[in-house]
Amino acid sequence: MKQAKVLTDTELKKVIAYIDAFDRHAERNKAIILLTHYCGMRVSEVASLLVSDVVSVDNNINDVIYLKANQTKGSKSRRVFVSKKAKTALKRYLQSDLSVIQQSYLFQTQKSKRFNTNALTTLIKRLYERVGIVGASSHSGRRTFITKLATSGVNVRVIAEAVGHSNISITNRYIEINDDLIGNAVELV
Repeated sequence: MKQAKVLTDTELKKVIAYIDAFDRHAERNKAIILLTHYCGMRVSEVASLLVSDVVSVDNNINDVIYLKANQTKGSKSRRVFVSKKAKTALKRYLQSDLSVIQQSYLFQTQKSKRFNTNALTTLIKRLYERVGIVGASSHSGRRTFITKLATSGVNVRVIAEAVGHSNISITNRYIEINDDLIGNAVELV
């Protein structure tokens, strides 16, 4: 089975620019896409997010999201560390629609229903297709996140922990070997 495309920074910027220009749910959809790219979250995890998972009692974005076993693929609870870029996207989303704080689920459809994984997968794939990115899917953000960490020299065990993999062999399959990765490796000698 072919793996989801790893996006370049330019391609991600193109998707975000498209969402800003043409999407009436721009801040919501940017936050969804960017959680996969900046936190390495699975689409099913994003769909299951509760407002209380992300927003603290003093209305700040949490530094760490604690996913319960029923929110993860492997039915094991895990932590998701929220980057500054992800926090910014989440803050913008929450500020764009103040009613979100009153909801249970962080992301809802235009009919005020919670997104299920299939609907969110379709939304993300459609956004990539609209800007002409071939081979991208809802899993592209996660693969991009993992590959960028590897290219930056982050230890594969740390990456596996960050994305909730129990075995580094799974994480290794996500890493796209590219010229940057090889170039960085040979410079270590």
